Amino acid sequence: MELFEALNSRATAKAYGESAPTREHLAQVLESAVRAPDHGRLRPWRFMLIEGDQRRTFGELVAESARRRVPGLSEGDLQRAREKAMRAPTIIITICRVVPSTKVPDIEQILAVGAATQNILLGLHALGYAAAWKTGEAAYDPEVKKALGLSPDDHLVGFVYAGGGAGASVPPGKPASVQDVMLEFPR
Repeated sequence: MELFEALNSRATAKAYGESAPTREHLAQVLESAVRAPDHGRLRPWRFMLIEGDQRRTFGELVAESARRRVPGLSEGDLQRAREKAMRAPTIIITICRVVPSTKVPDIEQILAVGAATQNILLGLHALGYAAAWKTGEAAYDPEVKKALGLSPDDHLVGFVYAGGGAGASVPPGKPASVQDVMLEFPR
């Protein structure tokens, strides 16, 4: 797939299929992630793969997070929270481990991990996988970070759900025209 074809055809998946990305493909995708822009060459990104039965454990973390945030949540809602982790065969968690005491502001380090996450999405798409970048309230829950072995200062930038193959994503909608999003420099 050519670069602009990948950029212009990538879409957030609604379905992922049962097949997980291969180890070789994951290695390629993560190699592209660490080539993201990185002011100060701080390498603030960390990645965590969740596959197989680990997804059930992750689903329990997400459900417990929901239970803490919303007292009295119905069992049906908790079950839906658990099942989110099972919607794709692979979840790649992208994490920003901010490097303190540098001249590079935290926001630039978090944006570097955002760029790495975009590279993951584009790499998966170019290899024929369906993928989506999700977050949700669990991404901001200190107890979820703790359960994942992360520091309170780490940032969960995204949960990238991936799997399936060609045809598993919905075609992208018509994007805004460039003219609609361009601003003029004030005079």
